[in-house]
Amino acid sequence: MEKNIINTNKAPAALGPYSQAVKVQNVIYTSGQLAINVATGEFINDDIKKATAQSLENVKAILEEAGSTMDKVVKTLVFLKDMNDFAAMNEVYSQYFSTNPPARSCIQAGKLPKDAIVEIEVTAIA
Repeated sequence: MEKNIINTNKAPAALGPYSQAVKVQNVIYTSGQLAINVATGEFINDDIKKATAQSLENVKAILEEAGSTMDKVVKTLVFLKDMNDFAAMNEVYSQYFSTNPPARSCIQAGKLPKDAIVEIEVTAIA
């Protein structure tokens, strides 16, 4: 079984020794994506709705590089700095997964990289 590394300049580069995503057969595993806009370098950390949208746009770019789409996401994991942001995050999240949404877990994390307010990772099929 071959492990293929997925990398795109349309999503933030890895902050450490990991890949943006790994594809094994027809399954894609993304690393958690922070709300970093690669075009502007802006790190969105003061508005959960904007941060959620940017995190998901980064996921979307990685999936497209891997030959997949948001419609093929089967599982997501959302990390929130503050669970009080759940409703606002969910409002934006639901726009990306409006029909046949994937399975999901959502947890409040003690501390995220760069002290982010949200980080999202997904598993998808190609």
